[in-house]
Amino acid sequence: MSRVVILGAGISGHTVARYLNKWIGRQHEIVVVSPNAKWNWIPSNIWVGVGQMAEKDVTFDLAELYGKTHVDFRQAKAVSIHPEGNTGSAQPFVTVEYTNPAKAGVQENISYDFLVNATGPKLNFGATEGLGPEHGHTVSVCTASHAQEANHKLQASIDAMRRGELQTIVIGTGHGMCTCQGAAFEYIYNVDHTLREAGVRDKARLIWISNEYELGDFGMGGVHIKRGGYITNGKTFAESLMVERGIEWITRAHVKKVEAGKIHYETMDGTFHELAFDFSMLIPPFAGVGLKAFNKTGEDITSQMFAPNGFMKVDADYTQRPYLEWSARDWPKTYQTPSFRNIFAVGIAFAPPHLISKPMQSANGTPINPTAPRTGMPSAAMAKAVAMSIRDMLNGADKPTHTASMAEMGAACVASTGSHIFKGTAATMTVFPVVPDYEKYPEFGRDIDLTFGEIGLAGHWMKYLLHHAFIYQAKLRPGWSLIPD
Repeated sequence: MSRVVILGAGISGHTVARYLNKWIGRQHEIVVVSPNAKWNWIPSNIWVGVGQMAEKDVTFDLAELYGKTHVDFRQAKAVSIHPEGNTGSAQPFVTVEYTNPAKAGVQENISYDFLVNATGPKLNFGATEGLGPEHGHTVSVCTASHAQEANHKLQASIDAMRRGELQTIVIGTGHGMCTCQGAAFEYIYNVDHTLREAGVRDKARLIWISNEYELGDFGMGGVHIKRGGYITNGKTFAESLMVERGIEWITRAHVKKVEAGKIHYETMDGTFHELAFDFSMLIPPFAGVGLKAFNKTGEDITSQMFAPNGFMKVDADYTQRPYLEWSARDWPKTYQTPSFRNIFAVGIAFAPPHLISKPMQSANGTPINPTAPRTGMPSAAMAKAVAMSIRDMLNGADKPTHTASMAEMGAACVASTGSHIFKGTAATMTVFPVVPDYEKYPEFGRDIDLTFGEIGLAGHWMKYLLHHAFIYQAKLRPGWSLIPD
């Protein structure tokens, strides 16, 4: 009997766990390690952040669910990886520290035959002084509890507007190297919708601030989409949505510092600005969670296994080269680490070979460019591929059997622009592939027949149905594996 240890129980980690439970759970051990007691359907946090859903609507208890399966759940955070074991044994192991109240602070070594790093990101609020809900002056929708707090503060702003006070609301990215613009993009439209429903939209100045070179970049180097029979670019699509709703925007911006009621930011031309606000939700940059790695003799090999940002190196081409020499072939396919055949990294935990968007910096040398997105459908696709490879390697295959390159997969995004069964809308977009391939698609880098966007009420219904479908799937309800990831 072999043991598979999965670090993390988010979208990618839980996807690996549920498929391995289905395929090998009776023959082998599966251990899931996560510091969080609950699973969170993160895409719906934006609805928690405007009061359309409660925290309980987007989370469920992991121990309770895994207790009904063949998965051994440990509520703990991974501290270090020892892929060669130690001087006492050659058996690889990972050191974890328990976070559940009963064993908080206790460390344990868990041996493994296969290890999947699905730890996701550290929400690096500390990269920008004054950013974040815990030690700063802005709110977040990155976790369900953050989103719940964001709604409380948003409702206080709405109450102020009802009293006749004017409010400035700023939403976007809180650093020049942020990813996940999509979450902020959804949130600003849901805030706009909520203000209109409350009858106070005329009392609010609503501003988008982002590190994107142009609106609609989303860390994917921009996108051309087919819409209504013609081809347009993501910039025009995104700008039209904002103009229609009276939303102002600031792009090419790096937020340097946040004080109470004031955002300090730098723009691409090297100038510095201040923006006063009453309510602000800014997405933080992401970093690796801080895992360390040691060889058999205890020597630190973290730099061998991880990139400087803390994300794990996999089968990508990390050779440094100019932007014009980047290739779709640089991107990983199997997510297996180059040094250890039994270690994989999926979701946000793997280190991209480079950005997707063109690297930019201000006149002062400050990097201002979106980091490559690796969430949602891509996370689930690579997680399922890794689960299939581990299953097959346990059955005798000598190398990974399945691939899921972001340069060979598409992604669909349904971005809510207002939650209401009759008046809500959503922007529905698909891109193929996620990482553009200009050798295969020389005009736009993507298959324009599979890259399109629309907005309307039907998109909201789809977003709402997907919320329930994916939670149903994550809870392993009957027939869950029939639902596409």
